[in-house]
Amino acid sequence: MRIITGSARGTHLYTLPGDATRPTSERAKEAVFSILQQKPVGARVLDLFAGSGQLGLEALSRGAERAVFVDGAREAVEILRRNAEKTRLSDRAEIRQSDAIAFLKSYSGAPFDLVFLDPPYAAGLLPQCLTLLRDRRLLSKQGIVVTESGAPEAVFGGDAVLSSFFELCKQNRYGVAHITVLTLKEELL
Repeated sequence: MRIITGSARGTHLYTLPGDATRPTSERAKEAVFSILQQKPVGARVLDLFAGSGQLGLEALSRGAERAVFVDGAREAVEILRRNAEKTRLSDRAEIRQSDAIAFLKSYSGAPFDLVFLDPPYAAGLLPQCLTLLRDRRLLSKQGIVVTESGAPEAVFGGDAVLSSFFELCKQNRYGVAHITVLTLKEELL
C-alpha cells in the first residue's frame, strides 16, 4: 500500500497486522481519486474509520489543506501517526482516537469538503454517519462523501428518506468493495 501521487508519491505505508482492518485496495483508491480529480486541492478532509490513514493521506499528498483522521483502535492510531510522519504530512493531519459516531456527535469545527466513510462492512454504520453529517451540517456546500461498503444497499440501509437527501454521483464495484460518491442535494444546503 502506497501513496499514488502528489508530494508523498510512492511512499509505502505501514499497515495493521491481521484482519482487524480492511485496507482499501489500490485499484479502488485509484478509482476514487480519478472520480474526485482536483477536489482534494485546498479541501478540509475527514477520514472516518481511518485505519492506516491511506485515503486521507492521499488527499493531503494531492493538496488538501487539512485532514482529520478518526479511528477507535489505539493500534490504528499509532500506525496512522507513523504514516503521517513517514509521508511528511503530519503538520496538516489531526489524528483522533475516538468512536466514529461519538466524534460526529461532538465535532464542532468547520464543515468538511471531503469525507471518507469506510466502516467495517457488517457494522451497518453508514446510514447513521450520513444522518449525522447531514443533521449536524458537517458537510460544506460543495462537500463530497465517499463511502466504501460490501453492498450498494448498505449505504442508506434501505432508508428512502435518508437517500432522498443525497445526490448519487457515482457508484462502482471494485472486487468486494462498493464505492459510492455522494453530495447533499442543493436544496438542503
